[in-house]
Amino acid sequence: MVESIHRSTRAQREQWIKEANYNVFKLRSEHVFIDLLTDSGTGAMSDRQWSEMMVGDESYAGASSYFKMKDTIKELFGFEYFLPTHQGRAAENVLFSALVKAGDVVPGNSHFDTTKGHIEFRKAKAVDCTIKEAFNTTIFHPFKGNLDLGKLEDVLKSYPQEKIPFIVVTITCNSSGGQPVSMENLRGVRQLADKYGIMVVFDSARFAENAYFIKTREAGYENKSIREIVLEMFSYADAMTMSSKKDAIVNMGGFIGLRDKELFDKAAVFNIMFEGYITYGGMSGRDMNALSQGLREGTEFDYLETRISQVAYLGTRLVEFGVPVQQPFGGHAVFVDARRFLPQLPKEQFQAQTLVVELYLEGGVRGVEIGALLADRDPETRENRFPALELLRLTIPRRVYTNNHMDYVATALANVYERSNTITSGLKIVHEAPIMRHFTVDLAKVV
Repeated sequence: MVESIHRSTRAQREQWIKEANYNVFKLRSEHVFIDLLTDSGTGAMSDRQWSEMMVGDESYAGASSYFKMKDTIKELFGFEYFLPTHQGRAAENVLFSALVKAGDVVPGNSHFDTTKGHIEFRKAKAVDCTIKEAFNTTIFHPFKGNLDLGKLEDVLKSYPQEKIPFIVVTITCNSSGGQPVSMENLRGVRQLADKYGIMVVFDSARFAENAYFIKTREAGYENKSIREIVLEMFSYADAMTMSSKKDAIVNMGGFIGLRDKELFDKAAVFNIMFEGYITYGGMSGRDMNALSQGLREGTEFDYLETRISQVAYLGTRLVEFGVPVQQPFGGHAVFVDARRFLPQLPKEQFQAQTLVVELYLEGGVRGVEIGALLADRDPETRENRFPALELLRLTIPRRVYTNNHMDYVATALANVYERSNTITSGLKIVHEAPIMRHFTVDLAKVV
């Protein structure tokens, strides 16, 4: 089906963003013309997914929809055990409750907001081991999501084994610009994990897009199917968390995949406490059916090529306008380098969030900040953390917008870029939550 979208005037948008305290999460959806806030749960389901919804089994325990999902996960990822959850952060909550304790250290590649939040909520520490090339948006590197294996080994050598519950690998790596991880790097992480006796967990929200980049960029995989690549990728993991709202193209859903029966039994207790019984875990049967079908559609090469090509189309248009972006383009979004876009603003005035607001004012386009607001405060010093990348993420929902919409977005941002030297002040925090503040933060203009 299609949705109507609503045009507005700049005067209206100025009023609406002020009422939202300059936080685009607080805007009403009808006040947004093109919504690129996220690709999470915002895609359009296929006719086959909708037909699967009609035959969902809503039994409380042992529903056929659960076994359909179980079979799909075993076939695609190779995991014998799984727990359904209502979304990705719920999967993290359940798994991390079983694994992470105060004082632990969790190395990985640019942990995303909920991942870092769940680690730090448990008084543990996330250590970023991403390669240095990821933090220079002007450098072309085919796998900017890779872990620096030297950095990773330094962490593994510096702490006792019992202090490192697992290594987390995010595929693709959202916080570094939607960048993929190579198969060679996944293999290297596995070898180090085996050497030091540490588990490997994949944050798998955009695993299929990662597999596409391996097929198109990594030697030796050009003739492999996406599913063959996926199966090899996950052979290097002990467990996975999945926000199915991305590459499984559903509006709600997630799961944990596991190899170890003992860990499954331990996590199942938390799944029952937080989510629901282990054969539905916060999901309806119809949603499990749609998710199973979405995983199959999301691992088809033609679909992935069309989807990722649209992201690249927007990125190419922005480059033509001279807008500074992370290159190569991500699989799910184009990431604009706000530090290069607004170099005159001090980092304390939240360059990327200022750019988010300016783009909304210009054309009613809602993007999202991946920068200092999202980075949150250091849990010990309570000082703001200023990451190496300060980004505006333009996230493309799956099977929703046309390239005409992308042309509009590119033109709107180009208009902001043309007048960027007139933006002489940014934003300040008025009120914030103690953790994961970016969702609910109240901001005001710096005068």
